[in-house]
Amino acid sequence: MQKIPARAGLGLKAEHYRSVLESRPDLGFFEIHAENYMGAGGPPHRYLAAVREHYPLSLHGVGLSIGGQRPLDREHLTRLRILNERYQPGLFSEHLAWSTHDSTYYSDLLPLPYSSETLLLVCDHIHQTQEFMGRQMLLENPSSYLCFEESTYSECDFIREVARRTGCGLLLDVNNVFVSARNMETKPLDYIDTYPLNLVQEIHLAGHEAAVGEAGEELLIDAHGSPVADAVWQLYAEVIARTGLLPTLIERDNDVPPLDSLMDEVRRAEALLSGALERAA
Repeated sequence: MQKIPARAGLGLKAEHYRSVLESRPDLGFFEIHAENYMGAGGPPHRYLAAVREHYPLSLHGVGLSIGGQRPLDREHLTRLRILNERYQPGLFSEHLAWSTHDSTYYSDLLPLPYSSETLLLVCDHIHQTQEFMGRQMLLENPSSYLCFEESTYSECDFIREVARRTGCGLLLDVNNVFVSARNMETKPLDYIDTYPLNLVQEIHLAGHEAAVGEAGEELLIDAHGSPVADAVWQLYAEVIARTGLLPTLIERDNDVPPLDSLMDEVRRAEALLSGALERAA
């Protein structure tokens, strides 16, 4: 298992396979979406194996439905374990969200009420996942568009308690913090002030876009289809000033540009990491 360095990385995209192997870009790691590699073989695995020879990997799941009411899908868990064993990623993460109900799978990662009942369910699913995988899982904070009346925990308190009970680590998505704060009319720094930053092992940065809600209000959507916004970069700089250097992923899943374009954002993250290191010295 290769350790993920405290540098910037990119999500590995099929359209970049050849460019990555030919140019060997100067970055810390690649992250893959587990569900893209759950087949037994074929070109995706050939390219991924070649990339793995030169870069450490982080494995990010988007379909386990940690917050779903139904039991975890054992076949899905088995495929996740096979990927973990095959590529030995330095980090393995999933979302605090649900994406299944009965036999239906949704394309979105949907938020949860933060209640005692939900806490027990999420903790049970994380215990099962970590035991089955034989390794620690990181839990990613969601992007939110509404508040649940039945919530009895704040999001930060809920995540802190989940981590305390399960021993999981955390993945802090800074864009999700910004998006949720704007949608909920709160302050992103207030969230950072109460978040258990000492448990964070990886950071995600992504772009967002504006949309109009049912009542005509503006909402921000965690769209992953544009560059990281300046306000999110500023929030990221504040986070790493508090946490120190951490592996930082630039996410781009829609309207994916050429590799060189994404490397500009990698270099911007690396510059902020270097600045944080110099201030700490």
